[in-house]
Amino acid sequence: MISLDYKLNFQPEKADQIPQLHARVADRMYNLFTSNGGLYIKIGQAIGANSPFLPRPMQDKFARLFDDAPQIPYSDVLSVFRSEFGRPPAGPDGIFDVFEHEAVASASVAQVHRAKLKSGEWVAVKIQKPDVTKQIEWDLGAFRMVMWIFENWMFDLPVYFTVGAFFLVQVKGHLREELDFVQEAQNARVTAQFIAAEPRLAGKVHIPKVYPEYSTKRVLTAEWIDGVRLSDRVAIRTLMGEEKQAALSSTSRNYPSLEGVRLKGGVKSIMQTMVELFSAQMFSWGWVHCDPHPGNIIIRPHPSKPKYPQLVLLDHGLYVRVKESFRREYATLWRGLLAADWDAIERVAMLWGIGTPDLFASATLMRPVRYGKKSRAGNGNENGSEHAEELNQYEQSIRMKAKLKRFLLDTDKMPKELIFLGRNMRIVQGNNQVLGSPVNRIKITGYWASASLTTSTNLAWTERAKEYWHYLVFRGIMLSIDLAFWTSKVRQWIRHMLGKSSIGFEDELERTMRGFAKSTLGIDVASGAFEG
Repeated sequence: MISLDYKLNFQPEKADQIPQLHARVADRMYNLFTSNGGLYIKIGQAIGANSPFLPRPMQDKFARLFDDAPQIPYSDVLSVFRSEFGRPPAGPDGIFDVFEHEAVASASVAQVHRAKLKSGEWVAVKIQKPDVTKQIEWDLGAFRMVMWIFENWMFDLPVYFTVGAFFLVQVKGHLREELDFVQEAQNARVTAQFIAAEPRLAGKVHIPKVYPEYSTKRVLTAEWIDGVRLSDRVAIRTLMGEEKQAALSSTSRNYPSLEGVRLKGGVKSIMQTMVELFSAQMFSWGWVHCDPHPGNIIIRPHPSKPKYPQLVLLDHGLYVRVKESFRREYATLWRGLLAADWDAIERVAMLWGIGTPDLFASATLMRPVRYGKKSRAGNGNENGSEHAEELNQYEQSIRMKAKLKRFLLDTDKMPKELIFLGRNMRIVQGNNQVLGSPVNRIKITGYWASASLTTSTNLAWTERAKEYWHYLVFRGIMLSIDLAFWTSKVRQWIRHMLGKSSIGFEDELERTMRGFAKSTLGIDVASGAFEG
């Protein structure tokens, strides 16, 4: 239906009807994904992660597609436990002393229940939903067929890579790992070891302890954490002593164990830790958590320093391990972006089969990047002075299609990890933005990228000395980004003092990115679309 609708109605003479066409398609896709559930929810989330670059109706629709699926009944939970352990979760011969029938959270492939061990500790029990493993192979097969038809028969667009590769090359393998809770437990242990070995993060970040004796491939038991999810912005600001008194009563009702608790450091300390954590994953460890959305992050008082916050990272089912060569290339790209080293940017872009380094740079930094010279890759202003917003809907779409084909010159060269890292980066940016941009995310990420190049393995002493010199120069260049950040903070403070709505650094980046997308690509990006 989608294909026929576009084939019949995406025509020059029907340009004024294209917004209604996009709206119909968005409704069909959303209803398809939500009614089927499981993997379909994940496909929708992959689309939603890139929704700022889709037609406005799809932005509006897929912004609401969160991982909040219906719960399975307790009878299904009981069936899983009998299959995995040969006994029920609770009761005279049960595994736990107490097992709450009502789930505290439900996602596309699993749901979480609160339980109490017979030794007295409270735990979180994650249970895989029945039939998920049976459905996935068929769903992936159907998805692969549809993507191939779209690319080769229908639309002549590299959709097989941009969406298909996300699942078929990377996620297909990772989904099997994500559905194996023994593997998830191992991922959690690896991450905990990395954190313990990094002085800047040890103690500031906690990975919940897993109980292997109560865990199988389909059931995972980990320690229960009392804290505030990052998605609850009012409660987070209240916990950190930055919310008005009117919000305290409602927050206390939702988190009775934290009533009256006020931690030091403000939301700035939380975001500093978070940005450093995911920068370390990308540039130092090469071990990247692929779903750092606010629901997977809990803030609690530090067990040994109760006046300070500790960040708790949940859901370790999906990680991507990246090669040393890719880490160096990605770090070089980030350093080149912030140091305006166009040669380095073009070199990495061409190495990855990308034909428009300026668009790639903008998507990486999540802020507009324009070359000061015409790119050797041929991404100069070949369209002259014509702006995309001056074109009608049909002409904008055709231009966007042409730019996408120029962007992906050679999809075989592009590292598939970029899709995961790009999503990770956007979510971390969104977390910073909704808390008022308390930290200079770009500067912190840039420092980790540049510093990681000085510690790369297999470098001759002359190469290492050169990297240290580049790092010192880079720190000097970062002063300009610091100046822009603090100028933004001063404006934000002045507006707040005048009783006006304040605009943070990430909000300003979003506003310029929206203008860039409109003028360059003809995409009408909704306000707040980059909030992760």
